[in-house]
Amino acid sequence: MGKVKIKKQDVWIDMTPMSDVMVLLLTFFMMTSTFVKNEPAKVLTPSSVSEIKVPEKDALTILVDSVGKVFMGMDNQGEIREVLSEITGLFGVSLSAEQQANFLQDAMWGVPIENLDEYLKLDVNEMNKYIQSEKNEGIPLDSIENSDGTKGMSQFQHWVKAARGVNDDLKLIIKGDQHTPYKTVKRIMNELRDINENRYYLATSLKASEE
Repeated sequence: MGKVKIKKQDVWIDMTPMSDVMVLLLTFFMMTSTFVKNEPAKVLTPSSVSEIKVPEKDALTILVDSVGKVFMGMDNQGEIREVLSEITGLFGVSLSAEQQANFLQDAMWGVPIENLDEYLKLDVNEMNKYIQSEKNEGIPLDSIENSDGTKGMSQFQHWVKAARGVNDDLKLIIKGDQHTPYKTVKRIMNELRDINENRYYLATSLKASEE
């Protein structure tokens, strides 16, 4: 008696629902993810027990490295463009369209205004090297002398005032290294107080229970 051959049938699985789910997940993660910019200096924040979350939007971050150099950054590029326009107009600095584009590509800015033109003529790699080099002093905290000999606001204060003028809901965040000299942090607080900026966040790392 001959063997009975069973006809093989192909198994077909509809992958359309799985593809839809994958696209939805990808869209979700793209819309909810926060892209972290590279900071010009490595900062190890001090520990604290506070669990208050530092705002991620409408924020001006004031970064202070371990030797006391000051840098700044904002999360909204449109506002950064307006702040740059305000500062360059105030100090009479003329920047080309390419230099302005370089400024917007920078993760954070932190050079004296008198060096801004020269700094923004560099390519991106050279900009990163310059801002981290010893010859760059960061944003100066010293008061600028007025034409009548009196002491005016510092470059740091002018940057903060310009940012506040662009966004009145701006939150200020001071992010210092655990080895940052206390006198530098205190001086920044005094600079903010002098321009009536009395509310700000201090960025820290959450202290572990065993600490």
